[in-house]
Amino acid sequence: MPGYELIGIQEKKEVNKVFKNGGVLFRLGFEKLRNNKFKVVEFEKKFASYMNSKYSLAVTSGTAALRVALAALRLKPGDEIITQSFTFVATVEAIIEAKLKPVCCDIDGTLNLDPVSLKKKINKKTKAVILVHMLGVSGYIEKIKKICDKKNIPIIEDTAWGCGGFYGKKRLGTIGRMGTFSFDYAKSMTTGEGGMILFKKKSDWMKASAWHDHGHENNPKKPRWEDTRDRSGFNFRMTELQAAVGLVQLSKLKKVISKHRKNMKIIKNKIRKLNLKFRDVPKKNFETADALIFMVKNKNIAKKCRYELNKNKIQTKILPEASTWHFAKYWKHIPEIIKIKKGKIKKNYFKKSSFYLDRTISIPVNIKMKKEIPGLIYKSLRKVI
Repeated sequence: MPGYELIGIQEKKEVNKVFKNGGVLFRLGFEKLRNNKFKVVEFEKKFASYMNSKYSLAVTSGTAALRVALAALRLKPGDEIITQSFTFVATVEAIIEAKLKPVCCDIDGTLNLDPVSLKKKINKKTKAVILVHMLGVSGYIEKIKKICDKKNIPIIEDTAWGCGGFYGKKRLGTIGRMGTFSFDYAKSMTTGEGGMILFKKKSDWMKASAWHDHGHENNPKKPRWEDTRDRSGFNFRMTELQAAVGLVQLSKLKKVISKHRKNMKIIKNKIRKLNLKFRDVPKKNFETADALIFMVKNKNIAKKCRYELNKNKIQTKILPEASTWHFAKYWKHIPEIIKIKKGKIKKNYFKKSSFYLDRTISIPVNIKMKKEIPGLIYKSLRKVI
């Protein structure tokens, strides 16, 4: 499933290089002490090159990446940001943290942002759209981009679950104005925690870079203690140790995606005879394949499938067990999205999204998949289906 399956001696050697070159763990300064070796800067450059992007910025997490990207837009409190109802809660948390108003759309059969729902939600207050590539598959990007371009609304791609994927010839995370990535421990490549932002505009990169470093503009004409700045910021700097691990993980990403896709195909071919409805995948999408997703007739059957899979020591991933962390319908603790009446959520919240998510099952695809796994998955599902 994630990059942590391949963590080993190479990552350890790269981390040790940091200590061999002075042990400076901070991304900036101390040039002589560190022998002019800057792992975060190296990681940023190599990640940008890999993704065919001009500008990149490493940060502490995928959530931080979203928050910093929003800061680069310099919006006003109360401006509306549209995203999808099926995502990790962090997407909405970043919007709220930026003092902006989150607006969630329904999803379609890709389990991503529904263009029809998006069109209905856009108004004069809409200042950006965060498009999430959930579980390795993009939504219908061309349709979404056409809607946003017509209204001059920037797109931020939340590529936490799509690192290494493509839409046509473009890598996910490089199609919108900015693209954010997560390197947490369950992602295709990991630094334990950590994230990255890709930018098309140098001006966005400069604003984000300063904001993630307390407002420091890193003016080459000034020492850091006299550095120039034009607004306050926060501290979301990545450490040298995270970057050292990230450099090695990046070199393995192509192998990870290739293995995911190979193993997904094996599982899919094994269970195809059960006539399951697999998630919609746009024709131009090259998925990262760390999760095989299919739909059954209803919620009860989905629960029974999970029960049988778990009996055979086959785990499921997010769906159906973790909807409360990934589906806005259940976010009672976020009043900016959900209105509660007499302690209950209205039944008609995200009706279309519920139609898909209530009957969906997601099975993680491991890099080091045991030979018996596809057979056990088939055996488990056959008993219910």
